[in-house]
Order: sequence, then C-alpha cells, then structure tokens
Amino acid sequence: MVRGSAVALLHLAALIVLFGLGAPTLGMAADGSAAAPAVTVSQPIQRELVEWDEYTGQFAAKEYVEIRARVSGYLTEIHFEDGQLVKEGDLLFVIDPRPYEATLAAARAQLAQGNAQVELATRQLERTAELRKKDFEPASTYDQRLSDLKVATAAVESAKAAIRSAELNVGFTRITAPLTGRISNHQVSVGNLISGGDAATTPALTTVVSLDPIYFYFDMSEGDYLAYQRATAAGMLNEARETTPPVYAHLTDETEWPWKGRLNFLDNQVDRGAGTIRARATFPNPSYFLTPGQFGRIRIPASEQHVAILIPDGALVTDQSRKVVMTVKEDGTVEPKVVRPGPITEDGLRIIRSGLEPSDRVIINGLVRARPGGKVTAQPGQIETAARH
Repeated sequence: MVRGSAVALLHLAALIVLFGLGAPTLGMAADGSAAAPAVTVSQPIQRELVEWDEYTGQFAAKEYVEIRARVSGYLTEIHFEDGQLVKEGDLLFVIDPRPYEATLAAARAQLAQGNAQVELATRQLERTAELRKKDFEPASTYDQRLSDLKVATAAVESAKAAIRSAELNVGFTRITAPLTGRISNHQVSVGNLISGGDAATTPALTTVVSLDPIYFYFDMSEGDYLAYQRATAAGMLNEARETTPPVYAHLTDETEWPWKGRLNFLDNQVDRGAGTIRARATFPNPSYFLTPGQFGRIRIPASEQHVAILIPDGALVTDQSRKVVMTVKEDGTVEPKVVRPGPITEDGLRIIRSGLEPSDRVIINGLVRARPGGKVTAQPGQIETAARH
C-alpha cells in the first residue's frame, strides 16, 4: 500500500512540472524571475524659507578692564561685594592718601615760596630799572635782576606742575569703576601694601566686564565663507561687511533660538593654520543673563527668502565625498542623483540646494533594498516632519 502511494505522488509531481501547475517560489515572480523589492517613495516637500547655517561659539564681554593701582600704599577700604554689579564711577578701593596729601601740601608751600620770590624779583628789577635810567646802576646789575625774575617765575611753574602731579596721586588713591558691569573678586585684602605703577606688569586688584550688550565670537570655515561671497556676488545675499543681518543664538540647555542679535564683524583675513575666519555678533543683554565665557550655538542667514526643496535627512546616502539621493524612475529603475545638501530645518528635514527636482520620486524607506540601476516596486509614502531637539 505504501509503495502505491509513493508511485501516485511521483506521477503527481511529474504532472505539475509538465503543465506548470505549481505556485511560484517565494521571492520569485510568476514568470520565475526575482521579484522587485518594495520601497517607499515620495516627492520632496517645497517650502518658502530662509536657510540658516549654525556654528558653535562663545560669548565675550564687549569691554574688559583689569583694575590696577596707579600709586603704591596700604589698602584701607574696599567698597564692593565680590561679583556684584557696579556702575561707572563707583568707588571700589581706597589707598591710604595721607602720604600723598602731605606731598601735595609741600608742593603748595613751594608755590607760595615761588610766588614770593617772583614778587621780590619784580620789585628789585623795577628799582634797578629806574636807577639804570639815571646811570646810577651798571648794566650787569640790571641783567642780574632780570635773570632772578625769570628764575623765580620758572620756580613758580615748577611748583604748579608739582601740585598737579600731587593732586593726581591723591586722586589715584581712590580707585573707581571705569565702566558699568560685573566686578570679579578682590585679589588684595585691606591692610596689604599695594605696589602701584603705570606698567602692565603691575598686579591687578580685580577685573570688571561689561554685560549689555555682549559679543558672540565664532569661526566659519573657508568653504562657508566662500559660499557667502559667491551668494553675495550673485545678489542672493546681502554683504555681511556692509550690513548687519539678524542672527539668533541659544545656550547649551536651550532648543529654541530666544536670543536675537546682529552680525557686525568679519575679520580681515583667513587663519592660515585653521582655515577659518573669525566673525562676531552682538546681542542685547538687559537682564544680564548671558555671561562672558559661556558657549552657545548661533545661526546666521545663508540665503534670502526662497522656495526650498526638503527631504528627510535619512534619505541622503554618502558616496565617498559626495552626497547622493536615490530616486525611482517611472519604469521602477533606481537612479542615484548627486545633490548639494544644505542645513537641517527646525522640523528635522534636510534642505537640498541643488541636484534634485520637485517631481523626483525619492526613496524615503527601504534604501537598503535599492541598488543603482536595479528595479524596485515603488509604493507611495509621505514625508513626515518632527521637531528637532
């Protein structure tokens, strides 16, 4: 009985092969060829927008001053709390002024003495002049009296200069804030002897930085700088050196761009070693929230308002140094297109600056199953957007 069943199965298999009655093998078309893999395609999104380029940079004070003593002496008073806000002209330090006040008093006494000498020399010269008219005094005596008057007058001028110098030194014993901003901690305590002077090597007592407005420095690559130059020459972008385009920044813990400022400086040369050029933006900071030294991100306009082509960032393929987008023709053939990508928008889509047409069908899902020149089964899909974090 078993042998008869086996013979029947062999006859059935022969009939299936002879008349082609069997189902196609999994992954094969009905004609026996390999089935084209399925991929999801969609046309790019078109949207009117401004392209932005992003850079990492650092905030810096517009004004930074190291407070140094101009005169030496013992520190007697400190009139600020470490880290507080100070206004221009506020008293910060007091150095014992008494030695300099004594020097000032001595200079004023020298002036009084000099004025007395001038008065005496003037009277003597007048008497000698009268006697000289009557030939009762020799010419040499007259010349001596005239010389005495000139010496006394010079002594008066020297005393006046000494007074001005002494007054300056007395004023230098009271150190005031040169600008409005935030002060650092004091480096010298009351009772210490301070070494003053006009040299840069004089130890600093503290520092003051301005806070409003505040600068933001960043470096852009030579390639980005050239792109700006080309766009400006083509009339697609305003000249950054002659205008102040708006820019936006955020701190390391922020996802939006709450800080609005202006680009106001581009350096005059490209750094040879780094291949970058330094740029600067200024931001209003009335709340003093931004602090010099903080890192952040800045975005600057890379184009004027225009209609841009957008695709998911995952649809981009890297081919050596090129960026490629896989598209599908009407006959199902995969066609790679070399594109020039731009930045990513806030909703997570990649801007394509060139190389892609609005009518192209871009593979947005199933890229691993697509091969250039191969066949695929295109299934329509939709590009989804998502906020970038």
